[in-house]
Amino acid sequence: MSLLAHKRLIVIVGPTAVGKTKVAIALAKYLHTEIISADSRQLYQEMTIGTAKPSLQELEEVQHHFIGSQPIEQAYDAGQYGRDALALISQLFEKYDQLVMCGGSGMYVKAVLEGFDEMPEVPEALRSEIITEYQQKGLGWLQDQVSEKDPEYFQAVDQKNPQRLMRALELIRSTGKPASAFRNNTKHSLPFEVVKIGLELDRDQLYDRINQRVDQMMEAGLLQEAKQLFPRKSLNALQTVGYQELFGHFEGEYDLEEAMRLLKRNTRRYAKRQLTWFKKDKNVKWFGPDEMKPMIAYLDEK
Repeated sequence: MSLLAHKRLIVIVGPTAVGKTKVAIALAKYLHTEIISADSRQLYQEMTIGTAKPSLQELEEVQHHFIGSQPIEQAYDAGQYGRDALALISQLFEKYDQLVMCGGSGMYVKAVLEGFDEMPEVPEALRSEIITEYQQKGLGWLQDQVSEKDPEYFQAVDQKNPQRLMRALELIRSTGKPASAFRNNTKHSLPFEVVKIGLELDRDQLYDRINQRVDQMMEAGLLQEAKQLFPRKSLNALQTVGYQELFGHFEGEYDLEEAMRLLKRNTRRYAKRQLTWFKKDKNVKWFGPDEMKPMIAYLDEK
């Protein structure tokens, strides 16, 4: 029997603003363990306010990993994260019997739990070229490009996610093959136990939280943070909700009030896509973010 067979990874998922960080910290304290972040944007050093990183106080309460660990210029994808996170998990299991993984990036969670197909390297110049084209021509153009050149992948992918579509177009242009050719869907088996907990709120409550969070981000200095990052707006890491809306404002496309409206709307849409993704997994046990006692009882029972 594997030495890791009695070890357990507790995975907390759910939409943005639902309260994952607070729950992860409470569980990690209860279990006397550490937290592995599975957030594809919080891992960048320069993106703090717009990614709702845990506060300095929260980071001091429990040891977190993959928060502010990568410079923004460095290309870093779900496949690389999966390899790095699994190596760290193995290392931490020498010290702990249980670990907490927390995040809303479905692809990052999947990369750890199921593995990821190896993807070829794409030249940075090509990546920048596609990002520029997308910024000039919009999501509709991107959807048309991928649906025409790789209909199989287009049917399987989140068609409203520009990062996924741009990644597919990168592969198509750099290799001459469809992105679907690199997906063999082979899942790896893990030597430790996995327990998945999902956090949800009713829609109105979640949307209120999202709107409040955006207002709080603005009060905390999101506008200034976005201004500092604006010269690097073509970087892949910045093709994301929270920054793109403000970049459009800086480019004179609309006023700040409209930027805020778009930011709130796009964050709500993102939360909806996250929920759709995680609800497909029948192994996730769902709780409200304030249901700590039932959560702990469920973990103890498992």
